[in-house]
Amino acid sequence: MVEILPSILAADFARLAEQIHDVETGGASILHLDVMDGRFVPNISFGPPVIRSIRAVTRLHLDVHLMIEEPERYIKDFVQAGANSILVHQEACRHLDRALRMIEDEGLPSGVVINPATPVSTLHEVLDFVDIVLVMSVNPGFGGQKFIPRSLRKVMEIDRIRQRDGLRFKIEIDGGIHMGNVADAARAGCDWIVAGSSVFGAEDPGGVVRDLKNAAQGALAVMV
Repeated sequence: MVEILPSILAADFARLAEQIHDVETGGASILHLDVMDGRFVPNISFGPPVIRSIRAVTRLHLDVHLMIEEPERYIKDFVQAGANSILVHQEACRHLDRALRMIEDEGLPSGVVINPATPVSTLHEVLDFVDIVLVMSVNPGFGGQKFIPRSLRKVMEIDRIRQRDGLRFKIEIDGGIHMGNVADAARAGCDWIVAGSSVFGAEDPGGVVRDLKNAAQGALAVMV
């Protein structure tokens, strides 16, 4: 089943608890949280204190995406704040295997992320044990960007490897998702689809989550 992950970065932080409730009623079971440090990406978002506050108002799975340098230094902090899965960038980790193993050692699913210009081949040494592979379909750092269509070729390549080798990781995509391309993402092989501006920029965020999920599921039903 395809999951739609509302991205908290696009939410109204003055009404955060209310908006989380809205997407939960729309069928969201996972929230996506983008942590930015102003170094790895040209923006600063939030850290463990905000995640701790979110954890206090919801039982939803918190998928924490670390867009930061030296993520190994902060993994324990995000675990303690309430993360349910943690994703690190291949480009930010000099020792990617070590970073992913650190997440696993904390008892959480580990995820690896690649930027639009990073080839899938850089992940071959970790695909046999990682839990989530996230393909960025925009350049990380800002919400509201336009979807990069060639990202779907990467998703399909990763899905082919997954099927060929009998692997069980989730494929996630993040950036520029809306009603016009969510079905394409599902058909390409995505299990988790992040949506930010298209969800929280709408009058009815919960309704958009429901529509996106129906569109994704409908695309898979047609394939069968």
